[in-house]
Amino acid sequence: MEIKTKQINYFEALISELNEEDKNALQNAQKAIENSYSPYSKFRVASAVTLDNKEVFLGANQENSAYPSGLCAERVALFYASANSKGAKLISIAVVANNSKGEFALAYPCGACLQVMKEMEIKYKNSLRIIVQIDAKRVQIFEGVEALMPFSFIL
Repeated sequence: MEIKTKQINYFEALISELNEEDKNALQNAQKAIENSYSPYSKFRVASAVTLDNKEVFLGANQENSAYPSGLCAERVALFYASANSKGAKLISIAVVANNSKGEFALAYPCGACLQVMKEMEIKYKNSLRIIVQIDAKRVQIFEGVEALMPFSFIL
């Protein structure tokens, strides 16, 4: 038997340290949180997908009483962007969340969302930059899905 390890690397930064494109993505995701439909969990999540042509597509979680018929914010934005990309590549996704008190909450993309992101990386032949807001002043940045899901399902 052989022990193997897999290391992940990510950045943690102040929002004020971000480049303009990442700041813009984060601000767009923060605005999109108002479109969350989360009457059951009271946990609002929003995302903003940026394309290489600078277009931005927004998503917010959408719950439904016929659980699990709802959809995560990340998949809403990813599918919307992919359906309307007109050949442009998806390059980043910013994710923000608020708890039931309206405070910033840490919310990493779930496994289903990460698998969709992985397939987008395969489809567009590039790694996605994943920006996750962790509190009012800081973000974590992951270069590629593998940093959050090191063993994805790949066809």
